[in-house]
Amino acid sequence: MNAPDDAKRPSPRPRRVPKTRAAQAKADAAAERFRPAPFAVDAAQAARPFDERVAHWFAERGWEPFDFQREVWREIGDGASGLLHATTGAGKTWAVWLGALAAFAGSKPRTLPAPLTVLWITPMRALAADTARALQDSVTALAVPWTVGLRTGDTQSAERARQNRRMPSALVTTPESLTLMLTRANAGEELAHVRLVVVDEWHELLGNKRGTQTQLAIAHLARLARLAHRRPGVQVWGLSATLGNLPLAHDALLAPVRTRRVTVRGVQPKTLIIDTLIPDTIERFPWGGHLGVRQVGPVADEIARAGSSLVFTNTRSQSEIWYRALLELRPDWAGLIALHHGSLDQEVREWVELGLKNGQLKAVVCTSSLDLGVDFLPVERVFQIGSPKGVARLMQRAGRSGHAPGRASRVTLVPTHALELVEASAARCAVGENRIEGREMPGKPLDVLVQHLVTIAIGGGFTAPELFDEVRTTRAYRDLTQQEFDWALAFVERGGTSLAAYPDYHRVLRGDDGVYRVPREDLARRHRNNVGTIVANATINVAYMTGGRIGAMEESFISRLKPGDVFTFGGRALELVRVRDMTAYVKRASSSRGAMPQWAGSRMPLSSELADATLAMLARANDGIYDEPEMRAVRPLLELQAQWSALPAPGMLLAESIRSREGHHFFCYPFAGRTAHIGLGSLIGWRAAREQPGTFSISMNDYGFELLSARPFDWETLIEDGLFSAERLEHDILASLNASELAARRFREIARVSGLVFQGHPGQQKSARQLQASSGLFYEVFRKHDSGNLLLAQAEQEVMLQELELERMRAALRRMSASRLALTHPKKPTPFAFPLIVARLREKVSTEKLSDRVERMLADLEKAART
Repeated sequence: MNAPDDAKRPSPRPRRVPKTRAAQAKADAAAERFRPAPFAVDAAQAARPFDERVAHWFAERGWEPFDFQREVWREIGDGASGLLHATTGAGKTWAVWLGALAAFAGSKPRTLPAPLTVLWITPMRALAADTARALQDSVTALAVPWTVGLRTGDTQSAERARQNRRMPSALVTTPESLTLMLTRANAGEELAHVRLVVVDEWHELLGNKRGTQTQLAIAHLARLARLAHRRPGVQVWGLSATLGNLPLAHDALLAPVRTRRVTVRGVQPKTLIIDTLIPDTIERFPWGGHLGVRQVGPVADEIARAGSSLVFTNTRSQSEIWYRALLELRPDWAGLIALHHGSLDQEVREWVELGLKNGQLKAVVCTSSLDLGVDFLPVERVFQIGSPKGVARLMQRAGRSGHAPGRASRVTLVPTHALELVEASAARCAVGENRIEGREMPGKPLDVLVQHLVTIAIGGGFTAPELFDEVRTTRAYRDLTQQEFDWALAFVERGGTSLAAYPDYHRVLRGDDGVYRVPREDLARRHRNNVGTIVANATINVAYMTGGRIGAMEESFISRLKPGDVFTFGGRALELVRVRDMTAYVKRASSSRGAMPQWAGSRMPLSSELADATLAMLARANDGIYDEPEMRAVRPLLELQAQWSALPAPGMLLAESIRSREGHHFFCYPFAGRTAHIGLGSLIGWRAAREQPGTFSISMNDYGFELLSARPFDWETLIEDGLFSAERLEHDILASLNASELAARRFREIARVSGLVFQGHPGQQKSARQLQASSGLFYEVFRKHDSGNLLLAQAEQEVMLQELELERMRAALRRMSASRLALTHPKKPTPFAFPLIVARLREKVSTEKLSDRVERMLADLEKAART
């Protein structure tokens, strides 16, 4: 079907709307943004016992409290802290919130609302606004003498000023906004009355530095409670779903608190339906993304049969492609489907969220921006484009449908290449066996500690012994040594040994009373403008020449364009006019096609749990068992793989050696995930060339890696001689990769978090090139003149553990060494080898179209398969 011309192409929200309708839509969106209700209490309602009010409120909605909710109410009332782990949509919010109201709100009407008593921390602004609305509605319905407030980066200045005069009884916020509150001069007074801290979606924060930032904030709040002479102190509750390592999550959240600690599991059953949209034809030689939008027709048919749907993609670029493809196929859906990802303007995202909540949208194509617990009750179906790459992610996204107790959640997997059918079947089996990934957290990141020292110094100051003891109560810093703390303190006090001559890096000063404070207001202001641990690439606003902001894109993409170039963003084709003052000015393009933006960090590796489940499915196929619909569909491919080479299986390592016109290929399939394969490919190539000089071209995917060389290698002998040994792994990795360059890039993020590099005031952010130059200068200065700088060591450690997944590489090497080797010598690239070859060809600069090259290769392979 021909695409409509761009003038008629709809945006993520309707564009050609009469002024009255447009004004009404904008007014509706504004009304739905959270606004605190005026303080008022229904005296007659408030006179009734609180449990009666709750019972009546539940009965009006046809609800019945679950046992785990009653258990949480009791535990909060008894003064305990805890972690509540339950499925998405099970009612976790009401378990903790109603427990807090019962314990702290009292039953008598008040002439003034209670002081700030509950802090509710969420990882996303959209989730914060949705949560605040829900809490406010319940407070009003239950006649509780409390107010509810919202404080995030989107909060208007008037509301901030109102909160500065008097804090609400309960405040919904984010880790960054809470940290900013800690920088207020009266932070101790404002937060001293907090009785309960709730951390929503704790599993989303646990595995990154935002979780570390939250741990430090909780430790400080616990200390403030003790200073206020409340025993045993503040209570903390975490809400979580889809977690495989509950003990770590429990300890990381609750380590600083002195109350009794419990774990509550919401065992109420949740029906989860996982099916797959199987293509009509299955290619026997798949390549990543080849199916892609060929599935748009069947997906559109399924969307048409559902009331409201979410279409999840793994990348923002993919969401743009699918949104356009759906509209080209169904132009009559203009205004009924929308696009949602983190780069779009806030107003667009809010409009989409409101349309979902009100059931006005047929479908929304989205990314992880809608992963978390915003309550979109009308959503009936979830579609996952491509492999979810992880069991927990699949369950989380599935829970966006049927988001209410007792309702089934349904997710339909849409493979983008044939081998993802195996992953789909494996994912369903892994969910059935509850094999969920755990989350690993950063270990004592010193850049976050440095930032925290300045934060507390602004918010009233600290003494070194007391803050050291406070920080050590957290799980993240329990192994922090006095020497490391002293180094961090000296770094913010004098800039370390190499920055002592520069006053701007003397960020704290010890007074005669032994208290460290920030000596200058400009230093405090600069710190507040750069608080946080979210380090994204520099972005440029995208706006129309005629006015109206569309969103923000990474500077690295815009910098490659010249005026007149066309690109796709927000579901429409745009022509770049000029770039000025960190804004790309555009106009509608006459062409319907343009370059598709690429965002950094968009590829997710296959998790260990899903990789193991995939290997198990392949082992069943090797035994002739094809009892899943996906496996029956992909059976011809797997049988051809077994015929030409072998199928991977647990306990057996498959490797293939092939000779072609390009040279000598070595394919190896450890199933360790794309990120680990980057390091493994470089490591194996370096070790092989150490014994016999040679140069390799490397490609990798989630299943394995390819090494291409001009001369042959005796791989069997090399493997027998310890090619896959895990010994001296770190040494060999540093030697095989440009580790110094990787560490320098990582240091840019550390420099931002630690405050070495100032990102600029709001609306005046520095470019990525400026930030890279500044951080690079610091990196070189520290290497030459301050080699003991612990931030340098942190950069190297993060490269190894996070970027290269050192521990997963180590585990893969041990498994490879212990497995039976199946080294085959096919005459042609096998179905498993073909996607690795295509991945390498993608990276080559050639005037020949990739698709043309691939089509000729496919023709040759299909001919060989038939003969």
